[in-house]
Amino acid sequence: MRIARNSLIVLGLSALLTTGIATGTAVAEPPNIPSETTARSELAALTVKADGTSTGYSRDKFPHWDDQGGSCNTREVVLKRDGTNVVTDSSCAATSGTWKSPYDGATWTAASDVDIDHVVPLAAAWRTGASAWTTAKREAFANDLTNPQLIAVTDNVNQEKGDKSPDEWKPPLTSYWCTYAKMWIDVKYEWQLTIDSAEKAALTEMLDRC
Repeated sequence: MRIARNSLIVLGLSALLTTGIATGTAVAEPPNIPSETTARSELAALTVKADGTSTGYSRDKFPHWDDQGGSCNTREVVLKRDGTNVVTDSSCAATSGTWKSPYDGATWTAASDVDIDHVVPLAAAWRTGASAWTTAKREAFANDLTNPQLIAVTDNVNQEKGDKSPDEWKPPLTSYWCTYAKMWIDVKYEWQLTIDSAEKAALTEMLDRC
């Protein structure tokens, strides 16, 4: 099922990249966010263990914002996907559009005010299994357009989040906690990353708001 959905996503992205302009109301969320029931099953299947250390971590070990074709990199693809009426120039840079950050509800009309958040931060992934991955696998994780791992949000809210897990940071809008938990769980599940006990408790509490 996931393979079939992946093919549809690739086709959709190809169509988007060739237009240069996204009209109408864009889908302001990542793909493949699971249902609450699925998220609970995935959470139960995750390995619970203490996080590893950040020793050896560097963002350079997660090459990101890869070329996605049509002069667009991963960041630009997500800006198009999550924005409304996004207009781009010949280099795929967004010149106008509107972005509503689901983390805090703020609306922005300049791409420079928007960050592309890794829902499961790169450093958090490193501490929970990614340190043992190849660079190629870490690159795939950092540019994951298939799972709910990348999302356009207010830049300073993303900076406040940093590399914190849900027991340390949650989106300012409590109404988004359910969705955020489902995304976080699914990414950890799809990439076979571990969680610690405090993280699992926080995610369970957030799912209870669904």
